[in-house]
Amino acid sequence: MTGVRGSGADPVGEVLTGRVPRTIPDATIARLPLYLRALTALSDAGLATVSSGELADASGVSPAQLRKDLSHLGSYGVRGVGYDVATLTDKIGAQIGSTEWWSVVIVGMGNLGSALARYSGYATRGFHVAALVDASPALIGQQVTLDGPDPQTLTIRGDDELADIVAGIHPVIGVITTPAEPAQGVCDRLVEAGVRSILSFAPTVLSVPDGVALRAVDLGQELQILAYHQQHPRTDPLDLRPGADGDGSDVHGPMTSPPAREGVPS
Repeated sequence: MTGVRGSGADPVGEVLTGRVPRTIPDATIARLPLYLRALTALSDAGLATVSSGELADASGVSPAQLRKDLSHLGSYGVRGVGYDVATLTDKIGAQIGSTEWWSVVIVGMGNLGSALARYSGYATRGFHVAALVDASPALIGQQVTLDGPDPQTLTIRGDDELADIVAGIHPVIGVITTPAEPAQGVCDRLVEAGVRSILSFAPTVLSVPDGVALRAVDLGQELQILAYHQQHPRTDPLDLRPGADGDGSDVHGPMTSPPAREGVPS
């Protein structure tokens, strides 16, 4: 996957923390959304409690891995009963920000940017597409209707307005969907505008200063990884989901970067 130079740490959804201490391991953070999604489905099905085995199965991880991950959040399970679905949902949601409302700015309104803008699942996870940005005069001024429970129409704005856009939105996550060549410049301008969390789909390695979290997804590289496994099949099952392997040694997970890095020197 694209992105960012590694430190040799666990490759499952890691965010290098630079000099900022973390109380929860990065690999655990990468699996918390899986648990939250499973808990939401269980709640929708009317279940009030769930055992570690049931939640692990629903999340695609081992019970031991699940219990280890949840131990970092505190002790919320009851022996012989399991976990209270509502309580655990709240605790995990608080850790990964789904209890807050996060604004997203998408820079690069080509096919991928347009598709991401219209994704209808943001609201249920605490995210809101607040602005669409592009450098092309042919796209600036066009209107894009977003899907979701509360449809809205946004006008694509020029990248020269990026600082003003970010200044009016907080907190904000920047999403880069430009081609490789302009991506670093877009990343730099997002950082200069005050953005501290960036998700890049650009097929190139980006650098960010200390204090900025960067995750990168390269769809082409994901397909190449799968093509490799197709050509070199293993005799035992290979599950590439986060946490599917006990140590995460060869697990990248669907649509995730290798260690996305915070504070890669620019």
